[in-house]
Amino acid sequence: MRQNIYKIISIYSFFSFQENLILELKNKLLSIENDNDLSGLLIIAKEGINGTICARENIIEKVQNLLGKYIGINRSNIKVSYSNTKIFKKLKIKIKSEIVTMGVPEINPSKDSGTYIDSFSWNKLIKDKNTIVIDTRNDYEVSIGSFKESINPNTKNFSEFPDWVNKNLEKHLGNKNSKNIAMFCTGGIRCEKATTLLKNKGYKNIFHLKGGILKYLEEISKEESLFEGECYVFDKRVSLDHELKKGSYSICHACGMPISLEDKKKEEYIEGIQCHFCINQFTDEDRKRFEERQKQINTLKNKNQKVNKN
Repeated sequence: MRQNIYKIISIYSFFSFQENLILELKNKLLSIENDNDLSGLLIIAKEGINGTICARENIIEKVQNLLGKYIGINRSNIKVSYSNTKIFKKLKIKIKSEIVTMGVPEINPSKDSGTYIDSFSWNKLIKDKNTIVIDTRNDYEVSIGSFKESINPNTKNFSEFPDWVNKNLEKHLGNKNSKNIAMFCTGGIRCEKATTLLKNKGYKNIFHLKGGILKYLEEISKEESLFEGECYVFDKRVSLDHELKKGSYSICHACGMPISLEDKKKEEYIEGIQCHFCINQFTDEDRKRFEERQKQINTLKNKNQKVNKN
């Protein structure tokens, strides 16, 4: 066991989840949180489970054993990383209608998704001239890193993806059955649901990266990697580099967009108040409120630094 290091698992699985079992699992997870340093965000729905949890390794093992009783461990898609600090403040469990919101209720990923492609076969597939590669993530995620020559649908959220497919996919294909369609996302869940959508529409030769970018970075060496940049993640780390360590990006606390070290050097950037993405989005009154919030954050940081020194 690694000492004094938090283990992080990202997990998702599409399966038929009975409502009474959803509530039972939620209560058991909250019970573990009460007695241990467990944090994270889990979304549970009738179609399955999706999320990330963070804890000491022995607690993660306990949670995995519990989840396995509901999911079936062979159906879990799990990615592992580590951090010296907690990446969530506490454990949040949300019960929703979908574990990743697309807004197309008639599709069923647990029964009719595309073909999994593992990390070691992915490079060959996307290098094929007969393959189009689609990034199913949001535009701000794509902006900090993606696979070479992949198509960016420029969506602000995943629920916009079906509309993009209806309006744009044919332009890239020419003929539904003439090309491979390879899709990817952060951990595999969005691209799996996206393949189900396309199969439902009658498209053929549809593939998705098993385990997503996170599994690819875990398994493929930096020298052989076709992924460029960093991978956005939905926690305090903001982005991960190829070694799955915290990357160089941080979050603008005004608008929530990922910002690079170069972005912080721009004249529009004021910590906690604005960045070049949101300079025209807020009123002066908003900025005064953000400024007060940042002052409180800085005061708390200084207090913590003094305590740690003593």
